[in-house]
Amino acid sequence: MSDVNKVVLAYSGGLDTSVILKWLQDTYQCEVVTFTADLGQGEELEPARTKALKFGIRPENIFIDDLREEFVRDFVFPMFRCNTIYEGEYLLGTSIARPLIAKRQIEIAKQTGADAVSHGATGKGNDQVRFELGYYALEPNIKVIAPWREWDLLSREKLMAYAEQHGIPVDMKHKQGGSPYSMDANLLHISYEGRHLENPAAEAEESMWRWTVSPEAAPDAAEYLDIEFEKGDIVGLNGTRMTPAQVLAKLNELGGKHGIGRLDLVENRYVGMKSRGCYETPGGTIMLRAHRAIESVCLDREVAHLKDDLMPRYASLIYNGYWWAPERKAIQVLIDHTQQAVNGWVRVKLYKGNVIVVGRDSKTNSLFDPTIATFEDDAGAYNQADAAGFIKLNALRMRIAANLSRRKG
Repeated sequence: MSDVNKVVLAYSGGLDTSVILKWLQDTYQCEVVTFTADLGQGEELEPARTKALKFGIRPENIFIDDLREEFVRDFVFPMFRCNTIYEGEYLLGTSIARPLIAKRQIEIAKQTGADAVSHGATGKGNDQVRFELGYYALEPNIKVIAPWREWDLLSREKLMAYAEQHGIPVDMKHKQGGSPYSMDANLLHISYEGRHLENPAAEAEESMWRWTVSPEAAPDAAEYLDIEFEKGDIVGLNGTRMTPAQVLAKLNELGGKHGIGRLDLVENRYVGMKSRGCYETPGGTIMLRAHRAIESVCLDREVAHLKDDLMPRYASLIYNGYWWAPERKAIQVLIDHTQQAVNGWVRVKLYKGNVIVVGRDSKTNSLFDPTIATFEDDAGAYNQADAAGFIKLNALRMRIAANLSRRKG
């Protein structure tokens, strides 16, 4: 007899999680609560309710939650305040969604009296770590069920056979071989992995990309975009105030139109293997470029450099699932403090895969002083002779070392 009475399953309604739902019922003989998160993946989510009802899930145990605003406001925006990039390229679109899903699962578990949570991540990937570190950080004694680490349904053929045996609907897409890729989507990005992409030497087919046109097919005319920042976050586009989710959705639309945000990456997974994936992050790519531009006029030099020093550590924390860890929270406090001065606007030009900054200013916080920076007569605002002493002092240790070397040689 199982010691699990009720489990909250992260449920998409697709083949894998539908099999997991039935498997949980049969293996653990427990009540299942389904949770489906709307993170802006652009799919119809109500069919998940219909499928859950078909498997005997009580209506009050079916949760389909619109988390788009919370996702961008409380997860994406804080991450972008740090200009976060993993391994120099990846904008962490999948990674940043997992702590929110974990948070909501734990909330639902408490609300429904569940004693376990479950997810559909495999034992090879990063998501199992991200989900479960979140679970344990928020509810240390929760039981976690990870079917891919327990069952023997380790191939598509076995999953299909299990589905057919138990009357789980299998749509025509899966019967014909399914998508050639494993995909994950939310408001920040869409990712593609598996099959054709498992050969890192093979170029991704043009037909794979869903959010962006190719740069070659993008409009021949550039498009200008004015982006308004308050405390490091985008609050308006072209003079129109917007919510966080509206901002990202609009940036995705514009970036996709101009072929911005494609990435083909071989990354180092948490579990030790290398993995090739392709990503589309059009809105995030624009956001990152614009944020660095407004920081360039608002942040003190050493504060900006300190942020750059911290960024790789911060990125690794998110990639490896430590969103809820005290060290990530501590770094966030520092980052958010620096952003109090990041207010103003940036103008970018979008053109055939490129985001080109063409202007930036802050009426209240700009540290750019044209009277000092000018190449023309500065009327004494800057004494160029001061530089001589500065240079000699900074060269002193190297001069001492060079003189010593000469005496020895």
